[in-house]
Amino acid sequence: MTTEISALDFKSATLYAIRVVLQHADTEALIKALKKRMADAGTFFENEPVVIDAAAVETVVDWVPLLKAFADHRLPVIGVVAQGDNLAAAKACGLAAVDLSTSPVRNASDTQTAASVAEPVTSNVPTPAAADAIVVSVDGAAAIAGLAETASPAPTTTSSMVLEASGAARNDTPAAAPTMVVRGPLRSGQRVYARQSDLIVMGVVSRGAEVIADGNIHVYGPLRGKAMAGARGDTAARIFTTSLDAELVAVAGIYRVIDSKLPAELHQRPAVIQLQKDALHLTPLEK
Repeated sequence: MTTEISALDFKSATLYAIRVVLQHADTEALIKALKKRMADAGTFFENEPVVIDAAAVETVVDWVPLLKAFADHRLPVIGVVAQGDNLAAAKACGLAAVDLSTSPVRNASDTQTAASVAEPVTSNVPTPAAADAIVVSVDGAAAIAGLAETASPAPTTTSSMVLEASGAARNDTPAAAPTMVVRGPLRSGQRVYARQSDLIVMGVVSRGAEVIADGNIHVYGPLRGKAMAGARGDTAARIFTTSLDAELVAVAGIYRVIDSKLPAELHQRPAVIQLQKDALHLTPLEK
């Protein structure tokens, strides 16, 4: 009697993705807004899987040119949140319907060196990096969690779309991981992601480096690269640093590209970055 060897197995898997929220169905405006968002963020979202959230859009989206625009920006679209005719049109273009849910709770590990936990920035990990985005399970459990809206440096009510880093969450989500503690320096081209936990970096985060956490980020040293806290949708997350000189900061997907010198009270000074009424605020720690 011989035993047949299975050619494949079905198992649960977690996939990380960016959530893009459409505000309307004006294709030309959406493509223009996407171009601007990607120009602002540089490579921060590049090559990340995307879920398009068109739940608030009643008019049918012209999916073909929109999906091509995402592909042109190296943003592969793998799913959609939509209703009615919009959902049917999206499915006709090969997109899968997905659901959204909330992000999990989080909880200190032994100190690690930056070199031991960092990975190349060019690798495909959640970014805004960086966060659990889609849970696809063949056992009947499937969920997606999105972050708060991503906006350009100055919030606007006329924005065509919102880029978000999305985080996965299910009712059976495991307990939060211990806080990740990293001893710097974190060099250009390196990225550290603290999944389901806070991140503490003791040392410099150089330009071209990225630090990402589902919880808070603490940088006890110069923050010169990119930092994204609340990567799975925690709008209460914050970024703390003893010396703010960052390229980009983000909380729950709302980001600000810092391409000019900050005010004297913030530039290379202790600061905290947090959300207040859906707007990103950079505040001196002394205040």
